[in-house]
Amino acid sequence: MTPRILGRGENTPLSTDRLTVAIGTATGGGPALDVVAFVLGPDRRVRNDADFVFYNNPRSPGAEVTLTGPATLDIDLTRVADGIERIAIGVSVDAPATLDESTIETTLTAGADTIVAPAQGLRSERAAVLIEIYRRNAQWKVRSESAGWDAGFASLVREHGVTVDDTPTSQTPTPDAPRSQTPVSATPTAPGSTPGIRMVKGEEKLSLEKRQKLNLRKEQVHRVLLTKGAAGATARVVLVIDKTMSMRKLYKKQTVHRVVERMIPVATQLDSDGNLEAYLYGSGYAKLPDVTVADSEIWMDTYIHLTGRHGAPLGPEIDYDRQIGGVNEELPIMNAILDDAGGGEPVLVLFFTDGGFHSKVPAIRSLIHTASSRPVFWQFIGLGRNRFGILTELDTLAGRVIDNAGFFAIDDVDAMSDADLYEQLLTEFPEWLREAVRHSIVDARYVPR
Repeated sequence: MTPRILGRGENTPLSTDRLTVAIGTATGGGPALDVVAFVLGPDRRVRNDADFVFYNNPRSPGAEVTLTGPATLDIDLTRVADGIERIAIGVSVDAPATLDESTIETTLTAGADTIVAPAQGLRSERAAVLIEIYRRNAQWKVRSESAGWDAGFASLVREHGVTVDDTPTSQTPTPDAPRSQTPVSATPTAPGSTPGIRMVKGEEKLSLEKRQKLNLRKEQVHRVLLTKGAAGATARVVLVIDKTMSMRKLYKKQTVHRVVERMIPVATQLDSDGNLEAYLYGSGYAKLPDVTVADSEIWMDTYIHLTGRHGAPLGPEIDYDRQIGGVNEELPIMNAILDDAGGGEPVLVLFFTDGGFHSKVPAIRSLIHTASSRPVFWQFIGLGRNRFGILTELDTLAGRVIDNAGFFAIDDVDAMSDADLYEQLLTEFPEWLREAVRHSIVDARYVPR
């Protein structure tokens, strides 16, 4: 059967309640498209964040709309609630690309009928609603829209009632650049409701496979925080990685790369700008540019090394041998983190090391005692079967204002599941957070009520 072609603004009735929608380009070229859908009420807005279907939420609450692939959707109109009047389906592209660079077609299959809606009239827009499936006098119809927004993804979703904070800069910060204090959230959360999983800027640039992996890990982190009453909390997340020669096997096998990758989801759910602050340390230390979701792979290739000079193109060049060194000295990096903490904002330090905390036990013990009145929680993670000295005593250290540190060791971090890793990683932080608020160490505005 010859497809029915819909021009811009044209509509046609649908002959069946079960549809498939595929979006692509007639030529097969052009920039990558991110496909989204909105389940809308009479006011053309979503009822809540769950009605926004995209890669991080591939199915609407009633399963009316399911994202089945990067550019395909299944729609079951028999599942649409009475208060829903329309389903809008759209796309976005990343700057500097525009939709003018693609010959986009939406193909809707409804039983034996095929309906094609070519995008028309789009020029400088970076996001657009391509078609709307809507109910009119108990009859479902589809209309070709081609309604676009130059400002892209954020404007598209705001137009349909979804809140996206896209204020953080897309430029990678330098080590000394000020951090954004604006919380990142993709979805509205009503007062008193359960906070949802956070989406951060840059996720839309990932491939579908990488998004799925990130999403699964974000869900694991969120589940731990939710169980422990800390979902919705905001904290700076700081990653500290041992860069000493005893770590050479873990660097060579790229275990350290995988550690960084697994810590990114923690930052997306806690950190104020969704990024992961990072340091490498030896006898000295280097503060690195933040790890971002979008640039994590190039970040790891640039910075996860034991020796040499590294930094370009993400930041200034660092002499790993002179500035950081190759033997353990924990006090300089720990004092640097304390000096940078202030204003009542909580800081979660994820400190990965293969040992060395046995040479200056009194000094480290004194630092942990002094730091117990500061808004910093130290989560130490020991890598391998090594000597960890004072770290093994942290849970029993007396004389602190509050318990401000935790430690666990992992024989083989690659063999540990994400669920187990995040459970161990975040098991003490939520309780510290509550105690820190109670003792006025942390400002209560950073903690959910």
